[in-house]
Amino acid sequence: MQIDVYDSYAQSKNGHDMHFDVFVERGASKEKAFEYGRFWLTKIGEDAEGLEQSRCNYCHYEQANPDVQEAIQKNGYYILQMEGCPNPN
Repeated sequence: MQIDVYDSYAQSKNGHDMHFDVFVERGASKEKAFEYGRFWLTKIGEDAEGLEQSRCNYCHYEQANPDVQEAIQKNGYYILQMEGCPNPN
């Protein structure tokens, strides 16, 4: 499965930046990736408003590994947490 990667930055409730990538199936719209990023923020207890559309941008596409592919097929998206994000469960 080919996926699109959206490089995203959001401000946490505590005021620090969180850097994460939103992975979606190749060809999904930027709006859909943005929606998934905001949904994920809410899911982890952060404010969806912390992610502005201007801070969720297409970066590149790549081949999904099996775990990412499974998550996208199940949920529509996968989040790769990077700097400032809470520890993944």
